[in-house]
Amino acid sequence: MEARGALKEIFEAVPHIMKLGEKHVWFDYDKEADVLYVSLEKPQQATDSELTKENVIMRYNGRKLVGLTILNARNKLKR
Repeated sequence: MEARGALKEIFEAVPHIMKLGEKHVWFDYDKEADVLYVSLEKPQQATDSELTKENVIMRYNGRKLVGLTILNARNKLKR
């Protein structure tokens, strides 16, 4: 992806990331497995998880969302 295109994509994501209301957010992408990990806490200490119909694993510590695991992340890209 060219630099200007990448910058545009990041700017489009900023409002959504800021709506999370978290001080820190970590992103890790496993290209081989096509999985995007989003952590809202480090270390992420999940006590429960749920798989959504969109193939996203929501990770919780009690009732607090602490992370997301987005399976088949490439399929979620805008086309």
